[in-house]
Amino acid sequence: MKSIEDKIQELKKERGAIIIAHNYQPDEVQAIADFTGDSLELSQKVAELDEEIVVFCGVHFMAETAAILSPEKTILLPDQFAGCPMADMITADQLRAKKAEHPGAVVICYVNSSAAVKAECDLCCTSSNAMKIVSSVPADKEIIFVPDTHLGHYIQEELGREMIIWDGYCPTHSRIREEDIRREKDEHPEAVIMAHPECPQGIRDMADQLLSTGQMITFASESDHKEYIVATEMGMLYRLRNENPGKKFYSVSERALCPNMKKIDLEKVFWALEDLQHRITVPDEIAKKATRSIEAMLELS
Repeated sequence: MKSIEDKIQELKKERGAIIIAHNYQPDEVQAIADFTGDSLELSQKVAELDEEIVVFCGVHFMAETAAILSPEKTILLPDQFAGCPMADMITADQLRAKKAEHPGAVVICYVNSSAAVKAECDLCCTSSNAMKIVSSVPADKEIIFVPDTHLGHYIQEELGREMIIWDGYCPTHSRIREEDIRREKDEHPEAVIMAHPECPQGIRDMADQLLSTGQMITFASESDHKEYIVATEMGMLYRLRNENPGKKFYSVSERALCPNMKKIDLEKVFWALEDLQHRITVPDEIAKKATRSIEAMLELS
């Protein structure tokens, strides 16, 4: 009997499709993916590929971004209910209301936001380029930053730039506690602490390195350190361990798990290919506006 992995590979070839997976996806999904990476990196990869059918193993806003950058392609999200709580913490209507309170403000949205919210923004940013994007705004301009309060305050602390920061957050990163860091550090005193800037301030203050998921991959591969405590979603451990077999990586907590990222499994990947479901599209008017904020970011970064 053929394994589900074999069936997926055969169907993928038959469809002329490609499978991509975010760094937080389940191990077995990352294992069958053609490419893994962070959300924007994957969307940019989609735009470069020849394949017209893309199975995007991630969450809804990521598939939306891929659909915006590659509107001619069929972007499939294996689980249509794989969303992002932080992205859902602000709507386009709420952002329009905030903009009305601060006319003339430059609006910057973290890439972890819906297409409708991106359409209301001047600039998009990622956790790796956020400092550069914010620094590009003239000092005499107000900045509205949405939706991540932790990333926003980290930028504000580092740059000394006051911003109007939305009170959204990632529940997964917010579940990481300072006592988790202390426990892991006691058990692994030589380990370097890598934390994502979506973490609360107490965790950020304890970290040796504050890094996006992509930056964690690069740092771990280039560093001479042999042990790492990883303060982000635990799906990161799969790729870190695979690409650095001589090094050890420890998850900061079993609570550092995103239930939305774990909604996709091999069976859903198979059915996405079998039935070409669930296609993610963005209305033309929203896509056109959202593209401006994304392209403005890419030009700056």
